[in-house]
Amino acid sequence: MTIRSRRETVIFRHPFHIRGIERILPAGAYEVVTDEETIEGLTFAAYRRVATMITVPAEGALGVMEMLSIGSVDLANAQAADASIAND
Repeated sequence: MTIRSRRETVIFRHPFHIRGIERILPAGAYEVVTDEETIEGLTFAAYRRVATMITVPAEGALGVMEMLSIGSVDLANAQAADASIAND
């Protein structure tokens, strides 16, 4: 089984909350890493998401970052909420 990682930068224009993280995160750019594994036994290449993580400022530690596991749906919901604030 092969695992691949995809990295992307996600920008939030307003402070936001993601389910599973117990604090409000400040607006800014965040690195998101998605790990996917191959689905074996198919005649074409296909992948299944196995983990989504976001790098955030550590609570109470200036300049320290931590990588937290989040749900991909929770990330999408936070992005949608951020976009809807911008449209109000």
